[in-house]
Amino acid sequence: QVQLVESGGGPVQAGGSLRLSCTASGYNYRIRCIAWFRQALGKEREGLTNIFRRSSKTYYADSVKGRFTISQDNSKNTVYIQMNSLQPEDTAMYYCAAQTLLARCPTTTPYPRQFDNWGQGTQVTVSS
Repeated sequence: QVQLVESGGGPVQAGGSLRLSCTASGYNYRIRCIAWFRQALGKEREGLTNIFRRSSKTYYADSVKGRFTISQDNSKNTVYIQMNSLQPEDTAMYYCAAQTLLARCPTTTPYPRQFDNWGQGTQVTVSS
């Protein structure tokens, strides 16, 4: 089993930035890719970006391309998402998810069904 813990969420003013962290434990050596998702109240979970563990290749949804950046520090088993120019519509619960099967790792915008291991989420609230 892989355990994931997100951190770094909180309140922020519009135009501000936040960096979220996702730290893996357990059988984290099996992880082949990690993605970030978000879910606003009353909306479906939305895939934002994902990164391949070994190659560090990244993919972004059009909605966040140019504003959000995913990165990783494998020595710390941690994946980050740097979020800039935040707007009220970015308010949501942010989740990271991991996939241990390389064949299921997305090479486009990630979808929830592609991931088996999820964190509990961290809330981001952007005020205008």
